[in-house]
Amino acid sequence: MTEGRVNVYKLHFLVLVLVALTEFIGTKKINIGIGVIALFPMLYALVIGGVISWPSFKFLKEKDMNVAANILGVSFLIFVCKLGANIGPELPKLFGAGVSLLVQEVGHIVGTIILGLPVALLLGLKRESIGATYSLDREPNLAIIVDKFGASSPEARGALGVYICGTLFGAIFMSLLASILGSSGLFHPISLAMGAAVGSGSMMAAATGSLAVIFPEAQKDIAFYSGAANLMMSIIGTYVCIFVSLPLTQRLYAWLEPIIGRKNASSDTEGGKRSA
Repeated sequence: MTEGRVNVYKLHFLVLVLVALTEFIGTKKINIGIGVIALFPMLYALVIGGVISWPSFKFLKEKDMNVAANILGVSFLIFVCKLGANIGPELPKLFGAGVSLLVQEVGHIVGTIILGLPVALLLGLKRESIGATYSLDREPNLAIIVDKFGASSPEARGALGVYICGTLFGAIFMSLLASILGSSGLFHPISLAMGAAVGSGSMMAAATGSLAVIFPEAQKDIAFYSGAANLMMSIIGTYVCIFVSLPLTQRLYAWLEPIIGRKNASSDTEGGKRSA
């Protein structure tokens, strides 16, 4: 048995233990008065995985990380296949949800690209800013970046960084934001439910959980419209990211980086970039 095969078995066993442990803990909700903070198994797994992979502990070596990076690409490929297989049966529900769900896709593009890309460049990011700002960087968006640029590319690092931040803080942020906006009385609960769907199951669940507490009479409608909007993000949003937002982000990066990009060690010379 080769050392590489031992590393693979070690990683698979470690993942199995983490999944079993975090699923056993389950989802926990904390009521803080102005809202409800929801903690999900994915959050526990990310935190525990980050701790045990800390270099000082020497539990996982650099070669283990390289093996994990290779497995990551295959895992995302399987995930995209599963996502594609789920699209067909859900199309009637999607069409019945209305055109208004389609309009919110514009807001996601404006928020992440038009606002996020200049900020990322001002902070000193280079090609990482493309992966970090072309979408909200949930699982399908990570798969797109890994497939186009490679798991070790700067674009993938940027996307993964936003994904980790979204997993750690996204559910808490969405829960508090939904509570504040719902309590303000400025928005209809259905519009807030649709806005809660950002392509992340954990973020949507956290936001809709808070909305259900504020609007108990509209719980069923909140669940339906948030689910339909999240479905829209998973299906239509994937194609929008491939054909619109990613090419747009690359063009804007080529235009803005020489103008507002900070001068530092550029990652443009790093490997990993390849065309789809």
